Amino acid sequence: MAKRVLVVEDNELNLKLFCDLLRAHDFVTEPVRDGREAVARAKAFEPDLVVMDIQLPHVSGLELIGQMKRDPRLRAIPIMAVTAYAGRDDEERIRAAGANAYVSKPISVMRFVQEVRALVPDAGGAQFA
Repeated sequence: MAKRVLVVEDNELNLKLFCDLLRAHDFVTEPVRDGREAVARAKAFEPDLVVMDIQLPHVSGLELIGQMKRDPRLRAIPIMAVTAYAGRDDEERIRAAGANAYVSKPISVMRFVQEVRALVPDAGGAQFA
């Protein structure tokens, strides 16, 4: 059965890129453009992974990570932060908030897929070479 990924990203081009990449590797995706909807959508969609931008309007990705990690229904779901914040302190802060992985923008397609597969190791489908 295909693994499910909730993608939280307000930039349409990035959202399309992440969803297209994941679908190409046999993941089922659920796009979320507004971070204010992310927690409710995660509960309804029950993803195996959340890919989340950190710089979102209205609510920060760091706040959303915290909300998800405090929620008993969502806390076990791994979260991969994808952000233009690229400094060492930024990565430490994002991981301290509860993110399981961190990929900086602009993304390396290979690294993005490798990180996803590391977080969802039993995902079937096409292999990335």
